Amino acid sequence: MDNEKIIEHIAEIEREIAVLPAGGVSKKNVHGNIYYYHRITQNGKRIEKYVKADEVDELISNIEKRKKLEKELKKLKQCMPKEKNLDFKTKVLVGDRLKSLISITRNYKKRECIQMLRDYIFKDIADKVFILYGLRRTGKTTLIRQIILELSESDFNKAAFIQITSKDSLSDIDEDLRLLEKNGYKYVFLDEVTLMEDFIEGASLFSDIYASSGMKIVLSGTDSLGFAFSKEEQLYDRCIMLHTTFIPYREFENVLGIYGIDEYIRYGGTMSLGGINYNASTPFSNIKDTEEYINTSIAKNIQHSLKMYQYGGHFRQLLDLYEKGELTNVINRVVEDMNHRFTKSVVESTFKSHDLGVTANNLLRDRVDPINIRKHMELDKVTLGIKNMLDILNKEEQSIDISDVHMTQIKEYLAILDLIKEIDLEYLPEVKQKSKIVVVTQPGLRYAQAEAIVENLLLDEKFQELDIQKRTHILERLLSEIRGRMMEDIVLLETKLAKKDKHVFKLQFPIGEFDMVVQDPKTLSCEIYEIKYSKERACEQYRHITNEEKCAMTTHRYGNITGRYVIYRGENTEMDSIQYLNVEDYLKSLEKTR
Repeated sequence: MDNEKIIEHIAEIEREIAVLPAGGVSKKNVHGNIYYYHRITQNGKRIEKYVKADEVDELISNIEKRKKLEKELKKLKQCMPKEKNLDFKTKVLVGDRLKSLISITRNYKKRECIQMLRDYIFKDIADKVFILYGLRRTGKTTLIRQIILELSESDFNKAAFIQITSKDSLSDIDEDLRLLEKNGYKYVFLDEVTLMEDFIEGASLFSDIYASSGMKIVLSGTDSLGFAFSKEEQLYDRCIMLHTTFIPYREFENVLGIYGIDEYIRYGGTMSLGGINYNASTPFSNIKDTEEYINTSIAKNIQHSLKMYQYGGHFRQLLDLYEKGELTNVINRVVEDMNHRFTKSVVESTFKSHDLGVTANNLLRDRVDPINIRKHMELDKVTLGIKNMLDILNKEEQSIDISDVHMTQIKEYLAILDLIKEIDLEYLPEVKQKSKIVVVTQPGLRYAQAEAIVENLLLDEKFQELDIQKRTHILERLLSEIRGRMMEDIVLLETKLAKKDKHVFKLQFPIGEFDMVVQDPKTLSCEIYEIKYSKERACEQYRHITNEEKCAMTTHRYGNITGRYVIYRGENTEMDSIQYLNVEDYLKSLEKTR
């Protein structure tokens, strides 16, 4: 088998391995009942996730298949010819080894933001480095692989990919860059560069020494805040920054080939599930342990930046929370709060699951089949399980007294990370009253908490006494209501980001509200919307946007109403002069105005 075929075969096996689960399966006997868990190790920490009994055999089979493929991959890589022996200090890939790395992405569709990277690589942009940053699983490494594939053959021979580890230092990288420069390399891509402890303080090396001498330097990393600090302290105006964290629905569907608002909510706005068109790695639902996703992607992102920032100025009042390991608690309490309020009261109150409470109340009031689910579960045990999974602490368990300053600074950092956005909340007839609602831009951060509730309900013995139909009904109702609230946030957020020349807000009345208003300040007109998770149509869905008094106040304040809409999960149609818009079609249509 020649080198090209070996490289292609390696890429195929790597693609297969990526969609198969790692780890193993453990079995536990709890009060005579057998429970199965998928056991994996991530970041040196052993994690166990509950597995349904009817899924165990398939999981074991896939784990064994992965192990066989890993052995085959090892043998194939040993057959690869040795590259020209340059004495690198770090893991540098060039030539055939680089070709093997990038070939896996050859048929993947590209994210829209690759155009910024393309401009930097192929246009005459000098003295700057390109920074590609964002949360884990948002496609940074894939973007690098794809842009390397676009290089001509001669330019590819001048390209190098450096995989940074926490053991590497800036001096090691400096030596390797000097060696690459000496040997004629022009395009250098450094992945996870913020893992270096001295990166923040020494980032100017890349722009001042190497970019200024003609090298194209692309820095990639998960530590978004670290890049923000570097830009402020070291790089100034000598960098181009591309943030990958926010992934709009239309791009999720187009690039991954996965359809539906429920899938977008479920997979969390990431680019790392086993999609048809993209980065084939283990499906998010199989590998995403709730605690690992939230801690590593969010709280640890902040903590890592604070730890690496030697001057200490950016620690500010978060240093005490960081050192006591209680930063995750504060972030998760805010995300769990129905309105995502950054207030002391949210963190200091005794934890009760808002999602569980809302569902319990709604099921109790159900006209067709009312049920009091509080009688069918050990609420204290379920709550404790959710707390443990999300690292949530009650006030008496906290070693640090949370202050308003803590809350303000955490909000600032989450905004820098593009994890939250604010939407205006306006009021009628009290026009002087205005406030903001906070929207979480990563659906997975919010939906992970829903999965924590489901998992703990499934482990509750009292809940298991209900028949399967009732258990399924309760869990579906819970997830449906959470998805409904998330869908409203997603529509508001994407509309605001797309329609930059419009005023997008939620409008509150003494009784009732318009879920969304889009006002055009130039034409003095507006459109009013209701956002419903339902697939069905009913007149009560649009009762507010057809209310004469509410519409008269809206017209007086914001201009003529040019459209009344209900965004829902059903088909596009019209009912009583109200336009019903399919939510997926609506979100994809925003591309035209972006």
